[in-house]
Amino acid sequence: MKKIFLLATLCLMACQTEKKTEKLTAVKDEHSFAQPEKAVAKHLNLDIVVDFNAQTISGKASWDIENIAKGDEIIFDENTLEITKVTLDADEKPTSFSLGTEVEFHGKPLHIKIDKNTTKVNIYYKTTKDGVALQWLNPQQTADKKYPFLFSQGESIWTRTWIPCQDSPSIRFTYDAKVTVDKALLAVMSAENPQQKNDTGIYTFKQSKAIPSYLMAIAVGDMQFKAIDSRTGVYAEPSMVEKSAWEFAELGKMVNAAEKLYGPYRWGRYDVLVLPPSFPYGGMENPNLTFLTPGVVAGDRSLTSILAHELGHSWSGNLVTNATWDDVWLNEGFTTYVEHRIGEAVFGIKEAKMQDVLSRKVLSDNMAEYGKNNPDTRLKVSTSGRNPDDGLSDIPYEKGYAFLQVVENAVGREKMDEFVKGYFAGPRISINYYGRFREIFQ
Repeated sequence: MKKIFLLATLCLMACQTEKKTEKLTAVKDEHSFAQPEKAVAKHLNLDIVVDFNAQTISGKASWDIENIAKGDEIIFDENTLEITKVTLDADEKPTSFSLGTEVEFHGKPLHIKIDKNTTKVNIYYKTTKDGVALQWLNPQQTADKKYPFLFSQGESIWTRTWIPCQDSPSIRFTYDAKVTVDKALLAVMSAENPQQKNDTGIYTFKQSKAIPSYLMAIAVGDMQFKAIDSRTGVYAEPSMVEKSAWEFAELGKMVNAAEKLYGPYRWGRYDVLVLPPSFPYGGMENPNLTFLTPGVVAGDRSLTSILAHELGHSWSGNLVTNATWDDVWLNEGFTTYVEHRIGEAVFGIKEAKMQDVLSRKVLSDNMAEYGKNNPDTRLKVSTSGRNPDDGLSDIPYEKGYAFLQVVENAVGREKMDEFVKGYFAGPRISINYYGRFREIFQ
């Protein structure tokens, strides 16, 4: 009976790969004030200055928009920003704006007056020291202790604390950026990146693939770059760059293995930024440039499996994204599945089996800690009225992976791979699959 259900499940999921044009009802993301069904942001042109003395980013976020409803307003998300001026279109026609009621964790809605023919909204702003997404490090918090360092962390709803945006995973956009920094420092982003400093301190970036706002990322500091192969490499502080490049020597092989399993890598380069020791996370899958803890630079290549996970996000999450944070398992469960498959392809079946044992232990410990009746142990959680970060634990990673393993065991790896390849034929929001996923998984 279980096999019959799982086969039906996979068939329903696979049906969606053949019905990409089927119109499904959008799901409201209650963690964003935006109303994209009325007016939606499509492309960002960002022009900012990074000031370490004031610990602020200031400048202009120019959004190309589509006024779908031909209405008189567009709504953005902002949190702790200082909005100084808003203009419309290329001729910078002045317009009015207002901030709505503040909601805990979420900030305020930014209401901007537009007309039915508006195609561009220019928002002049400055960040404040309360911006959660930005981490300003003094020299003593870095490895080399010579220069300050800045990095951002936008997931889940924190990009709105450094850029006014429509901050929902269901809204994707492309971007260009111009970033001005101190001439002694290098700037990098989740985009096509420079590989060395210049004499001006002005750097330009382009992200031609549409991404959700939580994948907007920036880092500024004393960094060097070292290539690993023709499309992979590592950025790090000068004292760490050679060690990091040696540690991640298998990175190119991981990309090749992932492509054989799940289709072409669509982002151009795949580089890694090793952050200063005070980086409080394991890794963050920012497109083109994974942000990574220096803790994995162990000197023996024993901890580099985390790279397989962050690389896996180049397909799962970055190409196909959960529509709301209640379904974060669609990002993390699929990515953990991909991580294990990449690891098996690169490091062998014995290593894969050992990693499976570790995964089950992590899942078991988390389930015990939460309690078996805790709703946060479900794959589909409810973050209504909460900080969506509260729905994140190891459970969506490991329980999602366990579920996909069960499906694979029931239908066979060949059929599973066929489905997953079709699922990753992005970029798209998982809302294209969302109606069926809701019926099956809640």
